[in-house]
This record gives sequence, structure tokens and C-alpha cells, in this order.
Amino acid sequence: MAALSLLLNGLLPMRRPPVNPRRIVLILPCCIGDVVLATATLKALRRAYPAAHITWAIGTWAKGVVEHHDLLDALLDTGDAALPVGSVGNLLAFARRLRAGRYDLAVSLVRSPLMSAATLLSGIRLRAGLDSGGRGFGYNIRARIDPHQPRHEAEVYLDVARALGANTSDCWANMPVYWAEREYLRRLLLEQGVREPFMVVNPAGGRNPGMVMDAKRWPPQHFAALAERLAARLNARVVLLAGPDDGAVVEVVRSKLDSQPPAFVGNLTFGQIAALASLSILYIGNDTGLTHLAAAAGARTAMILGPSDPARYAPFSPRSLALWKPARVNTGGVAAGTPAGWDWLRDGIGVDEAEARIMAFMDEEKLTVQPEDDT
Repeated sequence: MAALSLLLNGLLPMRRPPVNPRRIVLILPCCIGDVVLATATLKALRRAYPAAHITWAIGTWAKGVVEHHDLLDALLDTGDAALPVGSVGNLLAFARRLRAGRYDLAVSLVRSPLMSAATLLSGIRLRAGLDSGGRGFGYNIRARIDPHQPRHEAEVYLDVARALGANTSDCWANMPVYWAEREYLRRLLLEQGVREPFMVVNPAGGRNPGMVMDAKRWPPQHFAALAERLAARLNARVVLLAGPDDGAVVEVVRSKLDSQPPAFVGNLTFGQIAALASLSILYIGNDTGLTHLAAAAGARTAMILGPSDPARYAPFSPRSLALWKPARVNTGGVAAGTPAGWDWLRDGIGVDEAEARIMAFMDEEKLTVQPEDDT
């Protein structure tokens, strides 16, 4: 497959970027963190083509993240799989769905040669996408990337916008936060006796349709110890958050806290999670989609990374902090799995250093606090 991809890559002609496409499809089906990071590219596309109708081809698992995004016009649900092109039949079916959309421009942020082929077969005249090791043969506007060079995923995605000639300055990951959802969360917290200020702690993550990597989770006893210390120093309540299948890890953290904080476990929409994060004075979580969501919503965010490289996966936001103890990580990113012998107690950041760095971050943030911007 690799040899064929390289051959096709050299044979198919390139085209110039479009001037004024009417209909654009942005293709990135999975997963939550990747989708959030790709909103920086969505912003660049909307800036470059303000009058275009933009559809996001996205999986059922992640579509709730952007279904109400104010820079987007429509969604194309690609189903439950991480990629909708895993078999010949599915590849051809997806190509037909793209053809039916009558798009002028496809923008693919997927590295798979199967997605490249599906986009080529769709008949869309202009096709921009990532070309990693020749796998972007189906695109006629290519952003060539080195898969072994550690670069931030959001910057890699933005390379496609740059190949189109778009201005990508100040294009951060971005999620709108709506006034109605902020007010709903304020009422919900008051019902549980929580007033501002509060901090959100999410000890879960590491699981999605494309991957299971529980090693990305900082030990729950570390989360509990850090939450107790920061709550005292910041004079803030603790609110726990996790996805629908993460109740067990939340209960471990809660059992080690002196207080019994409220916990939202799988009962908030993505928009409500964004609102909750935006109301908090601090959001702390692992390298996971919800932490990226919090940062994109404008929350002060501290992400704890271990076997994943912050050079690739830190929050793509100016109000965020990546907490990481330099360690050996796989050069191919998380797709290469957990480094052999990974041990949080030996290889990961400790509670003392995390506390010190977060407090320094909070002190710096006091000098640059931004006003609320409810939509």
C-alpha cells in the first residue's frame, strides 16, 4: 500500500487553491481531542472563505462537540467508527456521500491513505489534505508533513489551511460558550451548594473509538492530593467531572478527599462542559478530549501529560499549562502506544511540582485575565 501511495502521489496533478468556494467539507471524524484541536483550522477556513457553506464530516462519537459551533453550517455524520473507510464497501459509500454533497472543496485532516482514496473517488474538484509519507495521493492541494517530526497536532492541521493560502495567525482551538448554558450550570451548582469560585478536576480520559490508553491517566491519589492543596490555596470548591464510563475513577478520587464534592459523570452535554469549565477558576485534567475542550472554551487549563508528548498534544490555547516531566515517549505519537515500562511514580510529574507550577501559572494569569465573552 505504501509503494502504491507513493506512485500515485507522483502521478496525480496538483491544482491552485480556490478563490471563492461555495461549499466546503472539512473531514475529521474522530476523536474529541483531535476535533477540538481542528477548530483552529475551522477558524482559518471561515476567515479565508467567509461566505462559504462549511460542513464538517464527523463521527457520531464526536459530533456533539461542534454541532452548535458558530463557525460551522452543517454536519455530515460519518457513523460510529473512528474512520468511515475501513472496508472497500464503506470507502465507496463514503465517497458517494461526499459526491452527493456537491462540494467545491474538500479539506481532509486525516492521514489515512484510505481517506485519501475516498476523497479522490468523490469527484470533488479541489481536494486539500495532509500528505504524510505519500498517503495524501488523493489530494491535489497537499500539505506535506514529516510523521517523525514532533509538531503540535493543531499546527499540523493548520498546514492544510496554509496550503490553501489562508491566514492562520491567532487561530487557536475555539469553542463557543453560550449564555444560556452558563446560567444553567450556575443554577445546577447552586442546587448542590457550590458557589464561585470553584475548580474542575477530571481524573479520567484516555479512551475513545480510535484508542484505549489508560496509561495517560495520572494516578487518582495524585489528583486528590493536588485538589485538596489547590482548593485551600485558591479558596475554591472542587467539582469533579468525567465521562459516562468513568464513575469508578471519580469515586476513587472522591473517597480520598476530605470534602464530598459534587460530581458530573456523563450527565452534561459538551456545550455544558464548556460552560462549566468557563465558569471555573481552573480546570485540571489528563491529556484527554475534555481537557482540550475546556481550554478551547477559554478556561484556565492545566493538562497533565505523561506518556504523551506535550510538543504534540498540549492544549492549543494561550491560557493553558502543560504539566510534564521530560521522559521518553514514542516518536510516532500516541498512535505508537504506551512506551514500554512506563511508570507514573518514576516517570511522571509529582504532586509537589504540579502544585508549584499551577500556582505560578495562576499568578501570571491574574495579570492577563480576559473578560467573559458569552455568545
